[in-house]
Amino acid sequence: MTTPLSHDAAGQMAHDHDFLGATHDANARRTRLVVLLTATMMVGEIIAGYATGSMALLADGFHMATHAGALGVAALAYAYARRHSHNPAFSFGTGKVGDLAGFASALVLALIALAIGVESLLRLFSPAKVAFGEATVIAAIGLAVNLASAALLGHGHDHHHHGHHHDHDHAHGHEHDHGHHHGHGDNNLRSAYVHVLADALTSVMAIVALLAGRYLGWVWLDPVMGIVGGIVIARWAWTLMQDTAAVLLDRTDAGIAKAVKTAIAAPGDVHLTDLHVWRIGPEAHAAIVSVRPLGEPLDIQALRHRLAGIAPLRHVTIELH
Repeated sequence: MTTPLSHDAAGQMAHDHDFLGATHDANARRTRLVVLLTATMMVGEIIAGYATGSMALLADGFHMATHAGALGVAALAYAYARRHSHNPAFSFGTGKVGDLAGFASALVLALIALAIGVESLLRLFSPAKVAFGEATVIAAIGLAVNLASAALLGHGHDHHHHGHHHDHDHAHGHEHDHGHHHGHGDNNLRSAYVHVLADALTSVMAIVALLAGRYLGWVWLDPVMGIVGGIVIARWAWTLMQDTAAVLLDRTDAGIAKAVKTAIAAPGDVHLTDLHVWRIGPEAHAAIVSVRPLGEPLDIQALRHRLAGIAPLRHVTIELH
């Protein structure tokens, strides 16, 4: 059973569970701007496609729409996480909302990769007439927009230390350690970044294939590039899906778990009976540490200090049996 510790009732609820990343709001602004850029490009291409009767313009416009939708989900996830960051209904805050959005984006990327691959295979065996000049211009404009978007989102990978620190020991041997720590791991921003990179990749491959088709007569290179692009995007989607699913399913962070085991058990005065370590935000992990003394009674503060050097830990529960 857990050894009770004395603490006043008011102190038990004195902390919050805001585990959003230190650059959450800045990343949200970048994502909204990229959504605006993508949506503007999408609308322009669709309008121009209808005005000129160009199927290439229309197709690229509707292709951009899928990316605009996925980026829009990322922007909404940032807004939702911020709005509910102090909502007590979320036991460990809303730090994982971005991972949920990232997983959804990974699914969309996988579908886009599948669609590109199928269409490319069909065109490989049944070549279609291509307006090389017009299509090259479209691809070049799309590439410029995507490079600008990637530059905007790329700045979000620079995280800076910022934060505060709270400690609470409450009635069931729990303690809470809160603070912002330097780190990387905003999967919502990453998913948006991968979307614009995927679009940029398809634009580059399209430009190469279109130029080869126009000047060398290599019409077959266009669908081949499409197949290669689809495979690369599918690989990116799979990696993003694995990483976000691991967070959503509370997969144990092996590195942090090992550090906790070492820090707690090193003095040799306790036996670690149970340990749970999982991610609760882009720069935050939680841990439940259950120990049994091997000799003299232990001071809970001494155990807390053993974990003080493990920066990613933001919410720690120690159970002393």
